[in-house]
Amino acid sequence: MSVNNISFILHQPQLSENIGACARGMKNFNFQKLIVVNPKPIFPNDKILATSVGARNIVNKAKNFKNLEKSLKNIDVVIATSARFRNKNIKHIQLKDLKKINFEKKVAFLFGSEASGLSNNEVSYANYTLQIPTNPDFKSLNLSHSLIIIAQYVSSIIYSKASSFKKSNKVKLASKKDIVAMANLCIKNLEDINFFKSKEKKPIMLENLRNIFYRMELSTKETRILSGVFASLGKKR
Repeated sequence: MSVNNISFILHQPQLSENIGACARGMKNFNFQKLIVVNPKPIFPNDKILATSVGARNIVNKAKNFKNLEKSLKNIDVVIATSARFRNKNIKHIQLKDLKKINFEKKVAFLFGSEASGLSNNEVSYANYTLQIPTNPDFKSLNLSHSLIIIAQYVSSIIYSKASSFKKSNKVKLASKKDIVAMANLCIKNLEDINFFKSKEKKPIMLENLRNIFYRMELSTKETRILSGVFASLGKKR
């Protein structure tokens, strides 16, 4: 296991101070990979760098994407953080369950904006949702505080070697990039046959489709087979 496999994604962060504080928190626990998606402030800026204190290198090396899907192209497992319980077909886990995550894979922790958190659509890209135990009457946590809690916990798992995983030479799990490409191919073919007849229901149907694909933990071979099936179905028309 390696800290280099862990990324922290800030989706539409609103405040420069929080972005800088997140970078600082990451460096406290020796994490280096920061990803920002469509940030409200100019990234990077002087306030972000000032707040990051000794973690300017993390800010300067951070990747900036315009949308969430593109930010996940090199990620294997996405864990979305949320203060609210989502009644969706995604496995909900707690901090203690992180010990069961295979950190030999490329894992990303996804955080929503300070104003509204993560939408159901954004959560649908995740393999798991994670809730930090808090006062039930006051669940709201500052963005950087949430990140620091998770970073400390994951760091303790990695450095204590609490979990061990054996790589299989026979089965290689598909990357998030491959699964996204397969899902998009399926969706395109469905759109071509006017499957999404109701515009109002289309967003939730897309969320449910992504939920199905992402929680299956498909292998690269299975993803290639399904992509071939979807491509063939498209040609048959």
